[in-house]
Amino acid sequence: MSHTSPGGRPPHPREALDALLDLLDLEQIEQDIFRGVSRSAVVPRVFGGQVAAQALVAAGRTVPADRLPHSLHAYFLRAGDPAAPIVYTVDRIRDGRSFTTRRVVAVQHGHPVFHLSASFQTHEEGLEHQAAMPAAPDPESLPTSAETLPRYADRFLDPDTADRILEARAAIDLRYVDPPPYVTAGEPREPRSQVWFRTNGKLDDDPLLHVCLATYVSDMTLLDSVLLAHGRGGWATGDVVGASLDHAMWFHRPFRADEWLLYDQESPSASGGRGLGQARIHTQDGRLAISVIQEGVVRVPR
Repeated sequence: MSHTSPGGRPPHPREALDALLDLLDLEQIEQDIFRGVSRSAVVPRVFGGQVAAQALVAAGRTVPADRLPHSLHAYFLRAGDPAAPIVYTVDRIRDGRSFTTRRVVAVQHGHPVFHLSASFQTHEEGLEHQAAMPAAPDPESLPTSAETLPRYADRFLDPDTADRILEARAAIDLRYVDPPPYVTAGEPREPRSQVWFRTNGKLDDDPLLHVCLATYVSDMTLLDSVLLAHGRGGWATGDVVGASLDHAMWFHRPFRADEWLLYDQESPSASGGRGLGQARIHTQDGRLAISVIQEGVVRVPR
């Protein structure tokens, strides 16, 4: 099965990255009010990582350039409509000497679909320690998604799903260390998953952009470890249905999203139709850059 763009031409990774950067370049329609559009997603709703990244862009546009995000906390309230624009309204909650707090509400069709609180901080020196980076193979030794996904197209309910996933993720080079859930469906495994990722092309030096792109990618695979614990293949195989509920990130140290980042993920719990994923993101040289926690709906179809 070939991976092609809607026009029948294989998408170029740099073109896909440029399209993603355009997606994050919000239109300002009034003071503290921004408008964004959506790209086609694999499922008929707005990809959660997109709305989270756009909301963080909106917040960042109202903050001095010397203050970068150190944390965000978000709730996904309704499924977004990919055919309609999203309006982001920023509330300037606090501007302190070291910290700045912003609240963002994303609205479609008159209803809030997403809520974000983000805190920004000026750079300062302080105490230093971190958890050690876990062992992982060199990302260059691992197969790309384009090499892996088409081989398993028959695992999905719709044989075109593999192509749609590749198209939706064409801006990102994402490589699994161990087989993803759809490959080993029916075989419960330890609830841990590792992926390496970076953008498919170089970026400029704007540190906020790198943070927003990592936020975008962070929603792609975090609940995989929940599926692995129960031998489930995921929504595309039809053995679960689900969606992100809430998402939190802490940004510890500088990083570049166009250089390899190891996303080390695990699930400590699933209950009540929900699954929890938690993760650490390390740079290739071992620095702990980001911590992430997400809970999502994970239901077995009746």
